[in-house]
Amino acid sequence: MRITTIGRGSIGGTLARLWTAAGHQVTALGRDGGDASDADVVLLAVRHADIPAALAGVTGLEGKTVIETSNRLDGELPHDGHASNAEYVKATLGGPTAKVFNLNFGKLLEGAPQAPNRPDNIWVGDETARAAVEKLTRDAGMQPRHGGPLDRAATQESFAALFVAIVKDADSGLLYYRFATPEAI
Repeated sequence: MRITTIGRGSIGGTLARLWTAAGHQVTALGRDGGDASDADVVLLAVRHADIPAALAGVTGLEGKTVIETSNRLDGELPHDGHASNAEYVKATLGGPTAKVFNLNFGKLLEGAPQAPNRPDNIWVGDETARAAVEKLTRDAGMQPRHGGPLDRAATQESFAALFVAIVKDADSGLLYYRFATPEAI
């Protein structure tokens, strides 16, 4: 798969390395922008406040499948009145969109492929993004967990605040999360 990542930080940079190791062709773009015309999938891994500028700095995005990873924290308001960042991205670019990788700490992503039990990766989004999202989740060493359509992205963004609170309260520091059937426990 040809992937363009927008953002080279702990999420974008780490996923770019994992996906390259899995055999994907990855082009990593940063603040200088660039062109995503040849991408099958675009990973948007920038802070909430930087989304409009990041999209404006990259050409060839219209109609692409976009995996959006940001969270609104500390009372940040959605862009242009959209309920979530992912819905803003979809309205701006028009292609299949998914909210995913926003509930995993970038510092832990590198270790996911070696984890004894695959961590989960909750995602919501357009059904037409499913194949790419689930393949790329598995190729990053995680188990995809579909939470429904894109209109649930605001709920997923809100869950991030709860997850951060759980981590702050934990004695062990950063956490993976995993859902398991009773038989798997």
